[in-house]
Amino acid sequence: MPTTTHTTTTRSPFDTNNLGINTNNSAPVLPPYLRTSSQSPLHSFPFSPSSTLPSAIGSGIKKEKSSTKMALDNSEIMDFVTRYQNLQGYQNASDQLMKDLLIYCKEIQGQYADENQMLKQELRNAKLDLEHATTSRREMQQVLQELDYDNSYMKNRNPYVLILIDGDGLLFQESFIRQGIEGGKQAAYALRTAVAEYVGSQSGEVEIVTKVCANLSGLGRAMRRDGCLDSESELREFFLGFTQAKASFDFIDVGHGKERADSKIKEATRWHLRNYNCRQILLGISHDAGYAPFLDEILQDTDTRSRVSLIEGVATVRELKNTNVHILEPLPSLFRNHKLIHRSVDRTAERAEAYARSSAQAPASVPFFPAPSRASTSSPVMVASPTSPPATVATTASSSWAGVTAKASPPPVITTPLAKISVNVPARKGPEPKVATPAWNPGERGLDPPIPINATAMDNIKKRTGKDKLCNNHYLRGPCAKGDECCFEHKYKPNPDEINAIAHLTRLNPCTSGQECDVENCIYGHHCPSVTGTTCTHPYCKFRVEDHPPGTKFKNAKIHEN
Repeated sequence: MPTTTHTTTTRSPFDTNNLGINTNNSAPVLPPYLRTSSQSPLHSFPFSPSSTLPSAIGSGIKKEKSSTKMALDNSEIMDFVTRYQNLQGYQNASDQLMKDLLIYCKEIQGQYADENQMLKQELRNAKLDLEHATTSRREMQQVLQELDYDNSYMKNRNPYVLILIDGDGLLFQESFIRQGIEGGKQAAYALRTAVAEYVGSQSGEVEIVTKVCANLSGLGRAMRRDGCLDSESELREFFLGFTQAKASFDFIDVGHGKERADSKIKEATRWHLRNYNCRQILLGISHDAGYAPFLDEILQDTDTRSRVSLIEGVATVRELKNTNVHILEPLPSLFRNHKLIHRSVDRTAERAEAYARSSAQAPASVPFFPAPSRASTSSPVMVASPTSPPATVATTASSSWAGVTAKASPPPVITTPLAKISVNVPARKGPEPKVATPAWNPGERGLDPPIPINATAMDNIKKRTGKDKLCNNHYLRGPCAKGDECCFEHKYKPNPDEINAIAHLTRLNPCTSGQECDVENCIYGHHCPSVTGTTCTHPYCKFRVEDHPPGTKFKNAKIHEN
């Protein structure tokens, strides 16, 4: 077998070795993919290894044309070339595919590398956040524990029970009141002991705060009329002792005026209900149905309902019971269980009788208010002028409410310092008139005594305007306290009829204390004096609706705003 020498040479695209052609003398053998079904292996061609395929084929054909049974034409060669080119295209496509795959993989690798870097950074940040959150949570837990402790401490610090008593209706027993200061202290201690028993085991820690609101002067008069007190000073001393007994016990004198104690109790209740340290509020209001809307308001909340109770003296009125408020057991040894009553003779009847007798004896020209004099400070007397004109205008009882009051109420005693003048007033004897009982009583003060009016004198007073107006205080009460600073007239000397006119015009202004006024010679009105029949004739009446008889018709359309 001949020895084959292998030499490394650069092959062209048409290298016979690439085509699988044997360079030996033996017949060349084509690769399988260059063969056709009708072709058989080529015989050996006489060409050198360095010759190209076309030249080799050409020379082989020429040399072996005569001896070779099968010849290849140009079309068959081109078929091989075409098939080779197709194969080369497949290879190029494969190379491009690999190139695209490599580029895509590189891009994906870069993208995922960036995402991986970002995720690593986020992981580092998350770890830092976790460490910070853990530290913060521990700090917040510590702060929360401290706040819980502070909150619990604040809730349990200075707990107290508040007692609010409407002293005009929930009254202490007179056995305490008659003892004055000492009785007030005993009542305070007894109340504290009773509430401490209600609080129970926490009584040593809970402070008991008590506030009694009342009109001291009005309550004193009412209790004196009831007969349970001999003097109003006893009540004053009682509440003084009540306040001195404990630092947390107070009596508040709200003075004259309707619902002043009510409003103070209501606002205090609302304020203390917002204070968590206030464990319980005990209200001494069982006598007054006017508190029902207020209780409905504050008892809507379940927590509030459990913190509000009533102290019962007088039996709780139906309106308050309907609110389902909790009512404590009565304390009959401490509080009265019945209301005050008027045991004395009716003041209105007394005034009616006294005035009826005095009007039958006195002349018609005697003024109701005496003219004041600055020249003397002697003892007060009533002045009558025998020379005053008898042109006094009186309103009949059938057409005016003032006519009814003319027989019902006597004039109060007016004390004005006057000079010592001896005046003889002839007394007129006549039949003793019957005492008329008024059909309406405006309140505890009763009806104001009537004032006889002279029409001419009234016109003279009304004509004075500006600085010429007469000073009511100066002419009805004595020298004006403002002196020269007063903007009204002081030097004019009115006659008795003009004094009455001034008094009547002054009475058109309501007294600020109303029926609770205890000033005996008060110059202001305590009920409307302008009622004629069933009509209030004053177009700008300043009195309230309740200061008129029931069923009164009004010319003042805005009277309900008074």
